[in-house]
Amino acid sequence: MRQSLIILKRELKSYSLTSATYIYIAVFLATSGISCFYFGSLFERNIANLNPLFDIIPWLYLLLIPAIATSTWAEERKSGSIEFLLTLPINSFQVVMGKFLAAWTILGLSLLLTFPLATTINYLGEPDNTALYIGYLGSWLLAGAYLSIGCCLSALARDHLTAFISTFIIGLVFMIPNLLPALDVPVASLPRWLSASFDSIGLISHFDRFSKGVIDLRDLLYFFAMISAWLIATTAVIELKKAE
Repeated sequence: MRQSLIILKRELKSYSLTSATYIYIAVFLATSGISCFYFGSLFERNIANLNPLFDIIPWLYLLLIPAIATSTWAEERKSGSIEFLLTLPINSFQVVMGKFLAAWTILGLSLLLTFPLATTINYLGEPDNTALYIGYLGSWLLAGAYLSIGCCLSALARDHLTAFISTFIIGLVFMIPNLLPALDVPVASLPRWLSASFDSIGLISHFDRFSKGVIDLRDLLYFFAMISAWLIATTAVIELKKAE
């Protein structure tokens, strides 16, 4: 764990010196604000919650997180520093964890910077702040899931563009099961076990319960399993790269 913290500090310093980090945060905050105040009609709704933000967050993450995720390994390969990193006297999983936690911290920071929206709805009404905090927790876990996918694909890809596109596509694949009803796919006519499988696989259904202020152990386990599986896969990819 100590070695992972060393990598974490190294990565956070790197993010603080990279303009792409600040561009990501600025774009995320701008689109979050627009989605709430313009598309979500925050003032006109007369309902004290952040549902407009939580409704748009899966789509913002789908579009924006690949840009952060590609930097985890594709950037190291481009700069040539990956060879040095892999020769350090620490195991690959510690490196993977350190890089993932650093990027996840940046995503968490950008999420925290939307807190003026929470302050605004507290000024306008009396929201259920517990549900609000649970929604933020779910948003952070969702970010971790997208990011873990991106870390693995960034380790596999040879360049930024390939990593970005593949992360977007796989992220979309995990959203599709919950989009089938909106696409007029008759999910209700499917066998119960099959429709339940679609619901259990999809990212949005697990996030939706958080956005409604509900903590379900199944959703926590889902995100934990999703993040763990992709980080283990990333470690396996890095080990294969070492052996080449």
